[in-house]
Amino acid sequence: MLTMVEMNIRIPLDFDKEEAKRLKAREKERFQELQRAGKWRHIWRIVGLYANVSIFDVESNAELHDILTSLPLYPFMEMKVTPLCRHPSSVHDDDR
Repeated sequence: MLTMVEMNIRIPLDFDKEEAKRLKAREKERFQELQRAGKWRHIWRIVGLYANVSIFDVESNAELHDILTSLPLYPFMEMKVTPLCRHPSSVHDDDR
């Protein structure tokens, strides 16, 4: 099941800078772990924002929920989740 997730990260300006640095490092580790596992298929930055658009490949909504809530920066994220399916006019036979 492919899902697009738009993530906007809003760490408060008065949040401890060292803790923010640690959380960002843990976030990167978790992202790369999920990417290697094939769960987090794509990620693109949104220009000018601390935000991204990502594509996840999961078995269920529950699995996606578990993945998203496991992210170290989750408490600071605003998300929009959109389920996806292949368009019938696509020239590809898979979900590239």
